[in-house]
Amino acid sequence: MSKSLPLGLPDRHISAPAPGSGRSRWMKVPIITATFWTIKILSTTVGETFADYLAVNVGLGPLITTGMMLLLLAVALVLQFRTRRYTPWIYWLTVVLVSIVGTQITDFFTDTLGVSLYVSTAIFTALLIGVFTAWYFQERTLAITSIDTVQREAFYWAAILTAFALGTAAGDLATEALGLGFLMGSIIFGALIVACWIAVRAGAPAVAAFWLAYVLTRPLGASVGDLLTQDRNYGGMGVGSAITSVLFLSVIVILVAREQVHVQRHGVLTKGQTAAGGRLRDVAWAGAGLVAIVVVATTVMGVQVARAPASSAAAGPITANQGPLGDLSPFSTIVDDVTAKIEAGDLPAARARVKDLETAWDSSEAGLKPKSPSVWAVMDSAVDDELTSLRADQPDQASCLKATRNLQAVIASQ
Repeated sequence: MSKSLPLGLPDRHISAPAPGSGRSRWMKVPIITATFWTIKILSTTVGETFADYLAVNVGLGPLITTGMMLLLLAVALVLQFRTRRYTPWIYWLTVVLVSIVGTQITDFFTDTLGVSLYVSTAIFTALLIGVFTAWYFQERTLAITSIDTVQREAFYWAAILTAFALGTAAGDLATEALGLGFLMGSIIFGALIVACWIAVRAGAPAVAAFWLAYVLTRPLGASVGDLLTQDRNYGGMGVGSAITSVLFLSVIVILVAREQVHVQRHGVLTKGQTAAGGRLRDVAWAGAGLVAIVVVATTVMGVQVARAPASSAAAGPITANQGPLGDLSPFSTIVDDVTAKIEAGDLPAARARVKDLETAWDSSEAGLKPKSPSVWAVMDSAVDDELTSLRADQPDQASCLKATRNLQAVIASQ
């Protein structure tokens, strides 16, 4: 009786390279295990958080950040293709960089070119089908357990890049169209991945189920990341991006290091091998990582909740705007500060302070937009006008003052 890997292919499809075959090499990608899916989902969140940090917090902007990530991805791919065997740290570094670039490609279509999410989702779906079609007609297989030639590996990474872009577009579309919150989005996308595994167990095509689940890991990782990082006023747990990133990265490093040690001690994970240390131990390690994340996140949230009453009492009565988008007082505070600096004629200081508005607004989008897309769009336009006026090559005080007062009026009207 054939065995099957978690959401992978049955063992009967994992055959060793034919003796004397000149075109087959060692497997260059990992087998599909619980550890694989855990690292994949966590790396999606870490990769996106790091890119946002460079673009917004460091101030590099999307164009420079994208250029840097493309360069790093090219270097990682060269390393990946030059290795003769599966090297966990190189493989997963490449996956993280592919996740960043794939996300930025979709963001470029949506934010810079103004392409509808419906259109971009259709485009990336067609591109992924095109990659699979070319891959199959050239190699007569789409099995990820047969990535043992340069050409198959090239198709593999092309499919992964397109899958990330599609996952970003489709996930954002689903969140926007259905108005999903962070928790509900995490539950729905997680349930869909589990459904793929159930379908494989019931006899559905394993390759199709794998790639569908792979696309779904991107919106799942984004939803889980937002659920942990976003403020409780916006539907998150308020753990914060710094703690979440360090926590996720720590689990990724531990799991990848374990894979790396196993490969060095016992050889390359070839087609006939199972998970490092056995399937049960693999599930235990992946589960321990997820439990650690839940425990730490819950503890941090509990500490913050315990401190909240004392902080609120010390701050006095709250007169926050509770319109369709909820409490906008954090944004109002920043905008009032920016306005005061503009009125004083200190445009450089206002320009520096407005970065805090951009960071706060962008990070809260997934939580605020589903509450009222139309109201969110009005305020988003006003925020963009504020940023544009202050970041002009030669900012004008009158124009900046007009934009910031308009934003104040929009916030007050909500």
